[in-house]
Amino acid sequence: MKSVFAKRTAATLVTLLLMFVSFVAGNFTGILVQPVLAQHTTPPEFGVFWETWDLVVEYFVDRDKVDYKTMTYGAIQGMLNTLGDDNHTVFFPPDEAKQQASALEGSFEGIGAYVQEEEGKFVIISPIHGSPADEAGIVAGDVVLAVNGAEITGKAEWEVISLIRGPAGSSVNLSILHPGAQKPIDLSIKRGWIDIESVLWARIPGTTYAHLQITQFASDTSRELRTALQAILADRTDNKAVTGIMLDLRNNPGGYLQEALRVAYQFLPEGDVILHEQDAAGKITTYRVEGNGMAREIRMVVLINGGSASASEIVAGALQENGRAKLVGTATIGTGTVLRPFSLSDGSVLRLGVTNWLTPNRELIKGHGIQPDMVVEQESTVELMDSVKLGELSAAEVRADPDLQFQAALSWLTTPNLPPAQQAVHSPSAE
Repeated sequence: MKSVFAKRTAATLVTLLLMFVSFVAGNFTGILVQPVLAQHTTPPEFGVFWETWDLVVEYFVDRDKVDYKTMTYGAIQGMLNTLGDDNHTVFFPPDEAKQQASALEGSFEGIGAYVQEEEGKFVIISPIHGSPADEAGIVAGDVVLAVNGAEITGKAEWEVISLIRGPAGSSVNLSILHPGAQKPIDLSIKRGWIDIESVLWARIPGTTYAHLQITQFASDTSRELRTALQAILADRTDNKAVTGIMLDLRNNPGGYLQEALRVAYQFLPEGDVILHEQDAAGKITTYRVEGNGMAREIRMVVLINGGSASASEIVAGALQENGRAKLVGTATIGTGTVLRPFSLSDGSVLRLGVTNWLTPNRELIKGHGIQPDMVVEQESTVELMDSVKLGELSAAEVRADPDLQFQAALSWLTTPNLPPAQQAVHSPSAE
């Protein structure tokens, strides 16, 4: 366990993990991007598009602003917007497609922060411990107003990411508005590079419980989980074995479907339904637990919030509906769609929702999310407890921590017969 802390804490130069919900919350049925050829029948309604295109090309007065590529990409995005699959089905221009291709492999270059768009604002969910962002003073709830002196209001999220990301060793200047501040500050941050672990764990001081955190469902998450579970089950701190696990899926944006299934295998009995997939024709495919699992009997509680998406929603829903664990926190985002990636001729990538996910009880995840058994609301500016932080705190400091979701989950582990979530816990500042 100590080696995990040391490895994590020593990461003084980490990546920009911009895994905000709208881009990386998707989950993929495979790793390879499928090429697609232009085979189509143009509907008669499309004629008006070409009429407009030709008029712009021939008559628009500001000739220097006529950019065919930008016009094309804008038209594609406008078409996808009409589908109503907001923050899921998405089009990536070539440069962004290359950035996203490496995202779920766990390797990035940048400043090291989780972000998402909230009401048109580019908000920091949390900096990564030991990252350039963390060392520069970035905190949860910070709003990014400008990058390298250029305001980002109105820019697409992928454009903002492209501006912030860059080669390790280079610097980026950000205008940041701290929570509660009246005036923004300017920060110069030196970018870094690191391979990020997707599974972290720590013994909760003063207890016989382990905090197990899955930050994303990357290509090697299930392998990392097996390693972590081996260490958890072998741990004998103060000559006491671990008797319960707090699985933390908060702000987990998702990842590979296959990894979500393999994670569920570790906690659920063989044969239990993990999820159903329903395609456009209404055909349903059911996925069940297979093989052996390492932690199918140990007591569990699961933390979720509005940043938990896709693959994390699958795991949370499966654990809840199979009666394996209670969920604590707030409702997940509700992005339960399988995205199929298509590679376009110019290097762009279209990730298109092709099937919907249903919980074991056949409840639609998309647009609804997974509801917690105990609702615990708190401000997004509250620093969430994590496995790294737990390695630095005493038992008394843990009990005094302001993360009310963590505290409620710990109480549930300690007293598993607490009444379910007819009760809701609120942070005083959230009222």
